Amino acid sequence: MTHQWSIGARVVVEAPATSANLGPGFDSLGLALTLYDEVEVAVTGGGLSIEVDGEGAEVADRGERHLIVRVLRRSFELADELAESDLGQPPGLALRCVNRIPHSRGLGSSSAATVAGILAARHLHPAGRVLDDLVALRLATEIEGHPDNVAPCLSGGLTIAWTGKDGPSSVRLEPKNDQVIAFVPEQRLATERARGLLPETVPHADAAANAGRAALLVAALTEGLGDEILMAATEDRLHQDHRAPAMPESAELLARLRAAGVPAVISGAGPTVLGFTSAARVDSMAPKVGNGWHIHPLNVAPRGARVRRDGSSVRP
Repeated sequence: MTHQWSIGARVVVEAPATSANLGPGFDSLGLALTLYDEVEVAVTGGGLSIEVDGEGAEVADRGERHLIVRVLRRSFELADELAESDLGQPPGLALRCVNRIPHSRGLGSSSAATVAGILAARHLHPAGRVLDDLVALRLATEIEGHPDNVAPCLSGGLTIAWTGKDGPSSVRLEPKNDQVIAFVPEQRLATERARGLLPETVPHADAAANAGRAALLVAALTEGLGDEILMAATEDRLHQDHRAPAMPESAELLARLRAAGVPAVISGAGPTVLGFTSAARVDSMAPKVGNGWHIHPLNVAPRGARVRRDGSSVRP
């Protein structure tokens, strides 16, 4: 099949932050949040240019090693493969990122970048429609290593993701509890370090407890069952305590919030703490939060990443 690059073609992708695990749903549950990165990609006549505003500005000079560039290259290759095309890479690319999602804080910044790159490639490659939603999920999971953040970034809402014999899949649910507060610290924590603290095996009782709590959490969020049920539903025995030594301030804040009756969890691998509560309630308990935290009142994003052309929103 013969295709041709359109020099000057341009897309803008808005990709939401995400919070994974949500306490007991380790590597499976995720929420899309109303905090967005904006990624603009254009096909040019030659070369590679990268501009980054906001978070991650220090990586603007990485060139071909920049995550979004690597995702674009891989996506273009896959589109060629699936469409049986020999188009190859575009002659040049211009990338501009406006990053609002904090990096290395457990809010899915790398998943947002990955999803944005895949969706941009879908709209820039002449045969990009072959990168459908399932292909996008599986490619994003291949790049990220697990689907819990990329699933809500793609679809919005509350997602349950898993990997079966045919690869990763997900389902989207509509939560009734849609207000959350992200408590974001200054310090970063690499996901690799946080994962390195996890034991290779866990007691059967802990696994059973988390399975029950994860099921309860899905019911609590989708049925709006209230704080008492959410407190029980957000209990975790698999990862948060093991990771606490790498983020003692987060562990301490988590304990303070839960002692005050706020259903709170570590967001993803941390160190951000996520509370299922309203901004008004957090304002009233500011002394319990203390200094050193950026407080972001957010909602669950009803939609996942979206692509814009010439300022208008189009189907991703």
